[in-house]
Amino acid sequence: MNDLLIVGGGPIGATLALLLRDSGLSYRVLDARRRGAPGLPDRTLALSYNARLLFERIGIWQKLESVSAIVAIEVSQKGGFGITQMRAADVDVPALGYVIHYRELQAALDSALAASAIAVAHGCRVRTVKTANGEALVDFDIDESTHDTSPARAHLVVVADGSGEVLPELRRRTINYSQHAVVGYVECDAPHRGVAFERFTADGPVALLPDGNGYALVWTATPERAALLRVQHDADFLDALQQHFGERVGGFTAVRGRNVFPLLLQFASSVTGARWVALGNAAQALHPIAGQGFNLGLRDVWQLAQVLTDASEAADDVGAVRVLDSYAKARRIDRWAGMLLTHGLVGMFATDRPLISGVRGLGLTLLDSIPPLKRALTRAMQNGIR
Repeated sequence: MNDLLIVGGGPIGATLALLLRDSGLSYRVLDARRRGAPGLPDRTLALSYNARLLFERIGIWQKLESVSAIVAIEVSQKGGFGITQMRAADVDVPALGYVIHYRELQAALDSALAASAIAVAHGCRVRTVKTANGEALVDFDIDESTHDTSPARAHLVVVADGSGEVLPELRRRTINYSQHAVVGYVECDAPHRGVAFERFTADGPVALLPDGNGYALVWTATPERAALLRVQHDADFLDALQQHFGERVGGFTAVRGRNVFPLLLQFASSVTGARWVALGNAAQALHPIAGQGFNLGLRDVWQLAQVLTDASEAADDVGAVRVLDSYAKARRIDRWAGMLLTHGLVGMFATDRPLISGVRGLGLTLLDSIPPLKRALTRAMQNGIR
C-alpha cells in the first residue's frame, strides 16, 4: 500500500510529485493521459515570480524556452479617470510574473517525472475515491492492460485533476458570472516592453499579457458577443478590439488562436476529508482577473508538500486528521482571500455606473500615489495572504 496516490499528472499533480521526491514517502501518480499525450489544448499561463522560484526548485524552469517576463502591470479603466502601474523594480524582483505555455510546461514536468523515476500510471481514468477501514481506495480503469486494475490503496489520496467529481464527499459551489472570455494571441505595431495591461470596462476586464513579440489576450464579454467575436473576420475583430481597448498599446495588427470559455467561480467549501485532499481546479477555479488562479493552486501544492514531508519525517500517518487539518488551517486565509479578491474585483469593475466609476478612479489614483500601499499589494499578489 502506498503512502500517497496523486490523481492527475497535470501541472498541479506533477509539481506535487516532484516536490515530494526526497520526502521518503511512497507514492505514484494516476494520470488519465496516455503516455506522451499533451492533454489539454495549449493555452497561456500567467505565473508569479514566486511560482518561478518553485519551478526552479524542482529543476524545470531552465527547460522552458517560450517565457515572457512581465516587468510592470498597468491597471486602468475605460471611460473614467485613474491609472496605476505596479513595477518589479518597486519590490526588488526581476519580474512581477511570467507568461508561459501550458504544453511546454507539461512537457517539462513529464520529462522531470521520468528522469526522477517517479511511478506514473498513464491512461488511468479514476472512477471514484472512497474510504474504508482507515484507508483510501481508488477505483479506476486503465488503457494499458498490463497493469493491475484492482482498487489502489493508500493512506492518502490527493485529487489534482478535473473538478473533483471522483470525490463523492466534495461539496462545490458555482457562481456564474454570465460572462465569457475570448482568448487568443494578438500583435501590435509597438513593442510591449514587458508591460502587461489590465483594463476594466463595463463588460468586464480586458487583459493583455506579454507573449513573445505580441500579447496573450483575455477579453471579457457577454456570451452572445463572445460567440460573435470568435468567428469574426480577423480585420473586424481587430477593429472591435481597438475600439474596446483603446490606443494604450498602439494599433492591433494581427490575431490568431481565438477561443471562448465561460467565466465561473467554482470552489469547495472544504478541501480535505477522510483521507483525501483536493488541489488545483478540484479545490477552486477562479475568474482570470488578476491572474491568481494557477498561482493560488501552486501555493496550495507547496504547503501540502511541506506538511506531508514533515509528517513523513515524524513517521506520522500522512492521511491522519491532524495532518490534513494542519494543511487546511495553513491555507485557509490565503485561499479565501484569493477567491474574495477576484470575486470582488469582478463586482467592482464590471459596471459603468458613474458613482462606482468615480470610486474606482479614486482608488486607482490613491494606489498610484501611495507607494507603500502599492508595494504591499504587489507583494500580496506575489506571496499570497497569510
